[in-house]
Amino acid sequence: MGFFDANRRNFLTNLVLVCPLFVIYQLGVLFTRPLLNGTDFVTILLLHHLHLSTLAYLGFVLGVAATLVLAVVLLGKKQTFDSRVVFPVLLESTVYALTMGSLIIFLMTEVMGISPRLAGPAPLPEQSVLTRFVMSIGAGLYEETVFRLGLLTLSVVIAEKLIGFRRWVAVLFGLAFSSLAFSAMHHIPPYGDPLSLGVFTFRTLAGIFFSLLFWYRGFAVAVYTHALYDIYVLVV
Repeated sequence: MGFFDANRRNFLTNLVLVCPLFVIYQLGVLFTRPLLNGTDFVTILLLHHLHLSTLAYLGFVLGVAATLVLAVVLLGKKQTFDSRVVFPVLLESTVYALTMGSLIIFLMTEVMGISPRLAGPAPLPEQSVLTRFVMSIGAGLYEETVFRLGLLTLSVVIAEKLIGFRRWVAVLFGLAFSSLAFSAMHHIPPYGDPLSLGVFTFRTLAGIFFSLLFWYRGFAVAVYTHALYDIYVLVV
């Protein structure tokens, strides 16, 4: 494994790289309310259910940011962050984001024989460019945190340590389970898309793609690929 590859899988490196996306999204939702990312359970709780004031919410964000800074300081005593990985990560993520859709469509049409047409509501004209941008950032950050960093990792640990699967079987299980859950999440009422074979398959394959990136290229690459892909589709 080369220097850049090793640092991309370094937890300190990944944390530092995704911090700007956290700040952009958490401040951006103040302008996109009531629209929030569906997997952003914390912000939904604070703004929709607890009806936190803007000042109190900013205090919460500042507290989380301070916690992240503390985590970076503590991790910095054991791990090393090298700024030279920033451009390679962004470049790699951009390439993945621009090619992922075409690859999935090819697999669906030429290999699986399934139409990739994404049937569902099209609310985009009613959303501003700022809203689409912020939601794209939120999708990359929170959906990768929940489904890859959380669900995929937990599934692999349970399958390997508790059930007793071999390592490669546990990884395949976690990859499949987290990707199916990721796709299904987009169909939950009242804002989810109508269920159809094409859209469900497309998002399942996208989940597999992001899972492979997370597992082999690191959390930051998966997050930026997801965010950049959504920006490309929803904004550009």
